[in-house]
Amino acid sequence: MDDNHLGAFLRARRAGLTPRDVDMVSHGTRRVAGLRREEVAVLAGVNADYYTRLEKGRERNPSPQVLDALARALRLDGDARTHLFRLAGGASGAEASVHTAAGVSPALRQLMDGYPHTPAFVLGRTLDVLATNALADALFIPFDPADNLARMIFLDPAGRHFYADWERAAQAAVANLREGAGLDPDNPHLRRLVGELTAHSTEFGRLWSAHGVRGKSRDAKNLHHPEVGPLALTYQAFDVRDAPGQQLVIYHAEPGSPSARALGLLGSLHATRRRTETGPPPASS
Repeated sequence: MDDNHLGAFLRARRAGLTPRDVDMVSHGTRRVAGLRREEVAVLAGVNADYYTRLEKGRERNPSPQVLDALARALRLDGDARTHLFRLAGGASGAEASVHTAAGVSPALRQLMDGYPHTPAFVLGRTLDVLATNALADALFIPFDPADNLARMIFLDPAGRHFYADWERAAQAAVANLREGAGLDPDNPHLRRLVGELTAHSTEFGRLWSAHGVRGKSRDAKNLHHPEVGPLALTYQAFDVRDAPGQQLVIYHAEPGSPSARALGLLGSLHATRRRTETGPPPASS
């Protein structure tokens, strides 16, 4: 990945806007898509040469006021604005430098196991699946292995069928990875993962180059499981305070809905399969 993370982000977001998007009149023939550097500079109220130096990496310490102006000029939402400040060194040292812990605490695993009727799992910043409860194991059974959400979406053939709205899931996964990159841009695991995904998926490369940014919070998930059919779920994501970079994700179905019944059936099938694999419990004396 390019070490000029700030410049790459500014170029990509500039290319994603047209003069009409920002209420500007377009002048002359446009040789490339998106806004010109001079137009972004005008919108942000900064010198055009200074903005060019930012994009080219010759200026790497813009003030908070300049970053605010650029965020407004480029029409950045809350997640993308936060990402811009992080790339410019505006994140706190603790936030930006701590790698995600690979281990999940026993207390958190116990909490997850206390949700027998809903899938729960822990993710790292690079979307590694660090821990799952029994129903999450059953939910992700189409994938081999179910070790990283981005790999599951882009590289596992099961992903195209499992995610009913594959393009939306793909966009969200890449935007989540971009947020992680803002927190820890030089993470070697992230670099290897992005390299692997780019080499094997043109769709990933296209989305990664767009520099979309979004954190996990709450959203809908429409899935199709080979054993129980369609699942209309929502999820909530919670930061794990004692393990920076980890998130607990809980999927939920509307009570009494067909999806809730399907999750119940999935849990029963998984429990039966586990009993078959492990054999009956030993007889008591």
